[in-house]
Amino acid sequence: MAEAEEWPSGSRRARLLEQVVALVGVAHLEILQVYSRAIEVQFKADQSPLTEADLASHRVLTAGLERLTPQLPVVSEEGAIADAAERATWPAYWLIDPLDGTKEFLARNGEFTVNVALIEGRRATLGVVGVPVRNQVFTGDVSSGLARRRDARGDHPLRARPYSGSRPTVVASRRHGIERLEGALERIEAQHGTVELRSVGSALKLCLLAEGEADLYPRLAPTSEWDTAAAQAVLEAAGGAVLQLDGTPVGYNKDDILNPEFVAVADPRTDWLRYFPAR
Repeated sequence: MAEAEEWPSGSRRARLLEQVVALVGVAHLEILQVYSRAIEVQFKADQSPLTEADLASHRVLTAGLERLTPQLPVVSEEGAIADAAERATWPAYWLIDPLDGTKEFLARNGEFTVNVALIEGRRATLGVVGVPVRNQVFTGDVSSGLARRRDARGDHPLRARPYSGSRPTVVASRRHGIERLEGALERIEAQHGTVELRSVGSALKLCLLAEGEADLYPRLAPTSEWDTAAAQAVLEAAGGAVLQLDGTPVGYNKDDILNPEFVAVADPRTDWLRYFPAR
């Protein structure tokens, strides 16, 4: 394993980001080929769906990342996961979800993403979130504090919005944890006025915060590290944060690949966590 100082920095990091964006674009094409026809579905041991598109994107991303940075391990939702003791020796690695939101993919609502994150130590420091149906890519480099959205209209810098002080916009999952949100939303409305609730699939929820379209995203149901890492890097680079209920940032390369409950916020100066007491 190479020494930590060999990990990308400066101009090398910017070039690497561009290469990963191009790689995600190839994964988009593979996914959309499947999306355009009848889709066959398998089910994994946890009964989550798996399609040919998940596997095709996995192959493109893992092969491409191994070619770009042969010194960095790759962890994919659709691949084998090294045990915690081995992972603990890694200064850096790639963490990918080849198709985040397979249920949204099957529903054909377009709200699915391709997620690629560079993990350094316990942090997601570089993130690329692709949205195949929109031909759109979100990027974030936490080390430089630069987040961008790229689409057919160009390249747009992103900045999470400061909270206005009233009527917050809350993003929620389409499929998980809505019942547990009800009490927190009632407490928020009592202090801040009517809440606008937007239901969105996949890593797009975090990207909405990064592009200034929402104020918070509470996640009180299970997620895995590959679900959140890339979009967390985008949001943090845009000035937001993804916080456990004790106030510490969500971290990576944990013994358990599952994330704790968290609240993602656009404006870390606002104390949203007081509405979400830890159990």
